[in-house]
Amino acid sequence: MSDIFESDIDDENENLSSLEDNEEHVEEVEHLVIDFPLYHIKLEYSCETLYAKAPDKMELKAGDYVITPTRYGKDMALVLGQSKKPIGIKFEDIVTIDRKASEEDMKKREELVKKEKDAFKIFKEKVAAHKLDMKLVDTHFLFEEQKALFFFSSDNRVDFRELVKDLVSVFKMRIELRQIGVRDESRITGGLGVCGRPFCCHGVSDKLRSVSIRMAKDQNLSLNSTKISGQCGRLLCCLSYEFDWYNEARKNLPSEGIHIYYDGTNFTITEVNPLTNMVKMSGEDGRLLEVNAKRFVHEGGKWKIE
Repeated sequence: MSDIFESDIDDENENLSSLEDNEEHVEEVEHLVIDFPLYHIKLEYSCETLYAKAPDKMELKAGDYVITPTRYGKDMALVLGQSKKPIGIKFEDIVTIDRKASEEDMKKREELVKKEKDAFKIFKEKVAAHKLDMKLVDTHFLFEEQKALFFFSSDNRVDFRELVKDLVSVFKMRIELRQIGVRDESRITGGLGVCGRPFCCHGVSDKLRSVSIRMAKDQNLSLNSTKISGQCGRLLCCLSYEFDWYNEARKNLPSEGIHIYYDGTNFTITEVNPLTNMVKMSGEDGRLLEVNAKRFVHEGGKWKIE
């Protein structure tokens, strides 16, 4: 690591490991080849997306609403469009759409949205009455099942058994409380990141990839926690998007810290920038040089400049 890079760390004792996310995430699998139209659909209440196939002769377009199985039960989802090259899914992840939503279905959904707003207030009142440390993130009533979902976040484990009993007596249906992490909370609620664009987890992909401090280091980014963490308090999702590219690009570049004899002087490589393809070197004679990476060749186990 270069001296310039290290000097960008505001606090050497800062616990950067707390920014890493230790939750389990969906692992990517090999590219899947299918022989039927595959649709990408979205559960709007949680911003979760699914891959689905439609029954024979059912034609769907982006913007349509459908009734489909989900992990919580049958529900309404928004069709985002056809997926030509699905990545990171298995056959068992693909659901089969039941039917296209009718006008009556859409009216029913509007009524459920109103009920969800009322349920949000009731839930908060009940939480206060039971003196529980819970932050309600979202409320949702399933479309075709007598079931209500309440998503909440908390710094600690919460014993909500009595709360559930109280909610069942009010809503007269099955109640499911789901404790979610801070990254999932940001994915559901959305917002604007430091770049001025919508959160990646909300507007780009709902699949949360693990992000590590190593990714920031390998991209020569500042290790200041305020610069590499998002609104959720965890490392920026975008750090993982280009990490594979940086990893591959660095294989053809010299590493920072190695010594090279050039122009009659010993130089130390202080910074390697894969984006600009430039390498900075500091010489024993005080010279600071910036050299195009294409001039570096690796021969006999050593790097040299042509």
